[in-house]
Formats: sequence, structure tokens, C-alpha cells
Amino acid sequence: MSRLYINKVIFDRPLDENSYLNGLPAVMHLKKQGELSFNKKVTFIVGENGTGKSTLVEAIAVAFGFNPEGGSRNFAFSTNESHSELWKHLTLSKQDIAKDGFFLRAESFYNVASNIDEMDRQPAASGFIIESYGGVSLHEQSHGESFMALVQNRFGGNGLYILDEPEAALSPKRLLTLIAEIDRLVKKDSSLSLPPIPQF
Repeated sequence: MSRLYINKVIFDRPLDENSYLNGLPAVMHLKKQGELSFNKKVTFIVGENGTGKSTLVEAIAVAFGFNPEGGSRNFAFSTNESHSELWKHLTLSKQDIAKDGFFLRAESFYNVASNIDEMDRQPAASGFIIESYGGVSLHEQSHGESFMALVQNRFGGNGLYILDEPEAALSPKRLLTLIAEIDRLVKKDSSLSLPPIPQF
């Protein structure tokens, strides 16, 4: 049986009637349906710009326990609290417990890389955090190289990986590499959600 770490996102608390979230097609769809079901290991969320794909994905990630700016559930830094309150209106139905996980938010990946460098300036008994990302500072690589270093070194399987706009950093050749990495992770009991759910 497929291991799904989230099998349902339930919209169960009403939004303030003046919230801008009420005008986003993705949120309107979720409110109308009442829930969003996941029954495959990989989910692509698609739609036009401005429909609320990233807002929805961010809310799911935050409701799961990820830092709104990205990273694993152990990342606690905050540079700009710009995330919406949508996560407070969602309940996640979990089928299994993820041993690993990561929320990649393309627009704030720089902040994640900076936080890793900052944490590695402090001596730690467990070693350097950057070793889990390939051993080279993510700032010392191109955007695409650092993203692939994240996927190939940090994503170990048995986890939930939520990737917001992963294609933004990648060349066509690296996109093919990403597809191969997604296949590797699925074979290691992982679930992935990637925005680039039906068109709203």
C-alpha cells in the first residue's frame, strides 16, 4: 500500500469575510469542496498565476509544522512574516508518520541557505549541517546547483517534501534530473507536492 503522510486537507474554520484569501480561486475551490484529498505519492498543483497555488501549498506546509520560509521542521528562523493565516483554517488528516521532510519555497531559499551558514558558525557536537546538503555552502553554488544539492543530498526518503516552484531554478536538463530524483524518493516511501489538483 502507498504510504501517504497527508491524505486529506480539511477546510474546517471559516475565514474572516474581509480576508483577501476569499478571492483566491484555490481557496474558493477548497472552501466549496470542504476538503482536498491526496491519493497518489506525487501531487502537482497547477493553475494560472495569482490563483493561490503557493498560498495553498504554504498553508499546508505550515499546518504540517514546517517553517513558513522553508526548511525542515527543525528550522525556526524568521526574516519576514509574510505568510497568510490560511493554515489556521486547515486540519490535516495524516495516514502515516513522516521520518523526514522539507518545505522548499523558491522565493525564500536564500534565507534557508543563510540560516544553514549561520548555524554552522556555531560549533556543534553533531557536526556541520551543510554536510547534509552536499558539504558546500548553498551560497557558493548557482541557484540550480544549490537546489539539486538539496534534493540529491538532503532528501533521504520516508518523508514529505513540499516544493513550491522548483522549476524556477532549473534548466531543462536539470528538470529531467529532478524527475529522476522524484522517482527515487517515491521508491523510498516519500510523498511530494509540487506546484508549477486540478486547474481552478
